[in-house]
Amino acid sequence: MAAWDVRALRERGHTVKLGRRHRGLFGADIGTLPMTSMIDVVFLLLIFFMMTVSASVQETDLASSLKPQSQQQGTGADFQPQIVFVERRGDAAVFRLGANNMTERSQLLRLLRELPKSSGVVVRVANDVPVAAAAAALQTCKDAGFTKVSYVPAS
Repeated sequence: MAAWDVRALRERGHTVKLGRRHRGLFGADIGTLPMTSMIDVVFLLLIFFMMTVSASVQETDLASSLKPQSQQQGTGADFQPQIVFVERRGDAAVFRLGANNMTERSQLLRLLRELPKSSGVVVRVANDVPVAAAAAALQTCKDAGFTKVSYVPAS
């Protein structure tokens, strides 16, 4: 008979007081955590993260899936920005596109309709120009069929 055998001690008439169980919040028993299982989980997580980090390929080493487009001949106008300057001369607003100066919105519209629409247009407005002239230039660009219209105030 071992000294730790509680049943045998009770049979011989000894009173055995067992340690009180600890109770947690809401009266639930707090048991002891099995350390063997905890160590197993920690090692499994460690191995998992080591394998995933070392097995991933860095993005800089990945091959590009984009195929280069064929070389096409283009004109210099394809790369030059199309800028409409809105300036004030005397009491009138003047629209300038390249070497062409226009005072009427209809003249600007006619000229803008001849330009390629893919690259868009920039409307650069001087500080002393009325808001109505700047709005007219922007609306004329939209009416000419441009989808990319940028407004740039003069600095």
